Amino acid sequence: MSFITGAGSTNVDLLFSNMPKLPQLGEEVFSENFDVKLGGGIPATLINLSRLGIRTKLITQLGNDMFSSFAKAEFEKAGAQYVNVAKSKNIPLTVTSAVILPQDRTFFSYSGYDEPDEKMKETLYNVSKGAKIALMQTDGYYDVYKKLKEEGTLLVLDTGWDDSMSLEKFSDYLEIADYYTPNRKEALKITNKATPEEATEVLSRYFDKVIVKLDKDGCLGLENGKLFTVPGIDSFRHVDSTGAGDAFLAGFCYGLFYGYSFYDCILFGNITGGKAVTEVGALSAYVTEKELLETANKKAL
Repeated sequence: MSFITGAGSTNVDLLFSNMPKLPQLGEEVFSENFDVKLGGGIPATLINLSRLGIRTKLITQLGNDMFSSFAKAEFEKAGAQYVNVAKSKNIPLTVTSAVILPQDRTFFSYSGYDEPDEKMKETLYNVSKGAKIALMQTDGYYDVYKKLKEEGTLLVLDTGWDDSMSLEKFSDYLEIADYYTPNRKEALKITNKATPEEATEVLSRYFDKVIVKLDKDGCLGLENGKLFTVPGIDSFRHVDSTGAGDAFLAGFCYGLFYGYSFYDCILFGNITGGKAVTEVGALSAYVTEKELLETANKKAL
């Protein structure tokens, strides 16, 4: 039985929702609601894939602190396999206070995630060998990704936002990835273009099939030189965008895993990503495999 793999920092989110405003220095402001949830990133994508019935393997860093204990329990509850490669005695994951206001959200974060060393790279390769799909980040595992690619594993890259992102900075990763899934802001930044259509044209130098996520407007795609749009799901009511990109990636990879068309892979991503924004937190709202396929079938009618 094949599987999907990935390495990344485990994130725990402290969610302060329905905040009336951000406090000024010296002020205290109370939120109406508070919760603790696993945050976004590759672990969130793999949990969503586990919920869709696909076997996954996660390489991450966890300690003996209370946040790591919470994360371990959540992974086990979701049926997501993980291998712990932590070497630090500190809190080796990312902890974020997410302040969710009516108009937007803001974050305060700490990260004790250690950069990959040779032992971590060896572990990622050994755990990921034979994977059908590997999720990539620009996180220091380039040599492992390249080796997996040579052995037939599909590579799917999600850079996330970076103030200094550019084609030159990420060219090594772009050149070996099979797919790249930027949102509109990331696509415009990395290509230095003004519109998603222009960004798509630039990214076609690297990929035969191009994706640019357009938030509530769905996705722009390019295949065989032709642009097309895959609409979003109108019935999903937006509450919180946290984890939307990770959920999209899960739906998209579900399609790749089972050999669906490029259009359908994007549609699956729009469904899983759209559902994720209907509740507060990266992993609070999700679709089952049955719901995913039924929703896709309705959109096709």
